[in-house]
Amino acid sequence: MGALAAAAFDRMKPLQLSILCLAVVLPLSVWFAGTAAAPGLLASGRISSAEAGWLAASVQLGFVAGTLVSAVLGLADRWPERRFFAGSAMLAGCCALLQSLLAPAGWESFVLRALAGACMAGVYPVGMKLAASWAKGDLGLLIGLLVGALTLGSGLPHLLPWLLGGVDWQLAYRAAGVLALLGGLIILAFRPGPLLGRRPPFNPAALLELWRDRRLRLANAGYLGHMWELYAMWAWIGVFLTQAGGMRPAGPFVFLVLGAGALGCVGLGLLADRFNRAAMAAAAMALSGLCAALIGPASAWLPGLVLPLALLWGASAVADSAQFSACTVLCARPELSGTMLTAQTCMGFLLTVPAIQLMAWAGPALGWEFAFMLLAPGPLLGAWAMARLAPLLPPR
Repeated sequence: MGALAAAAFDRMKPLQLSILCLAVVLPLSVWFAGTAAAPGLLASGRISSAEAGWLAASVQLGFVAGTLVSAVLGLADRWPERRFFAGSAMLAGCCALLQSLLAPAGWESFVLRALAGACMAGVYPVGMKLAASWAKGDLGLLIGLLVGALTLGSGLPHLLPWLLGGVDWQLAYRAAGVLALLGGLIILAFRPGPLLGRRPPFNPAALLELWRDRRLRLANAGYLGHMWELYAMWAWIGVFLTQAGGMRPAGPFVFLVLGAGALGCVGLGLLADRFNRAAMAAAAMALSGLCAALIGPASAWLPGLVLPLALLWGASAVADSAQFSACTVLCARPELSGTMLTAQTCMGFLLTVPAIQLMAWAGPALGWEFAFMLLAPGPLLGAWAMARLAPLLPPR
């Protein structure tokens, strides 16, 4: 890269990444709209707890289905990235707006939530690929900023009802729909960086590289251990802090825990770009696994440690998230990076469904003093996989 080209690269990069972060976070408000709407609907008796659970699960399952189709067809690499992103975001926005006109629960609502989740397959993995196109020795930080912004956005639904005294469910969906439409328009102003790979031909067999390449196998094993823990912790930490930690209302504390994760993403991203990113991810996973094992017993024997452990867990559990994506980008062929990222997220989010349901059983059955211990094996095994990957990782 010549001096003039390098100067232009450095000048354009902050603006383009700011546009990308905003464009990614806005459509994902559709994902979190159900979280904001559910408390008011439950309090008014408009939906049951089972229906609230299905509204959340429908988005997860829709995302899994969307990423599976995208990975098999190679859409994230074969289609123009900005158009794919914009179309997905706008369709998700239309789903949210339409849902505000229907009954809050029922098969039509579940279908719309699943469709909105499927649309996120064109937003989240594609956004990571676009961020990587601007990387120059700072891949971990760039994806860490993106994941950190998403983590902070995921915490807002826990804070808004407490700040506003409740959120009308129709307003939650409508606001999310408008934000998603806006995000779809904003991405059109984004300009990909010079490291965007060429478009490959249609080849479903390319997915086999996930298994053939040992480095990708290890990166995906680490990611699966991470996802076994992360969303189950996010889903149940509020209940834990209320019932075992005695923190009422729990919403502000949950926001602090998730907000700590945003700081963790940026902090570990900086370290990962300086040192071995797989080793940094392994260290974060070992710490989060330790927190998962200790926070339950602490609630029974050392209650003063519950909030510090929760904040440390919130920071470490998601801090490594961006580094799995960064490792995958580094190890995959450039023209297949979008497909590899999409397949990775598909497998990970599929694993979140049984993990979340396991906590739904373990909390009442075992007590919260022991329930979170069932999550600890995931990050600890993931740390082992990332430690094995560390010496195999190509230069950043």
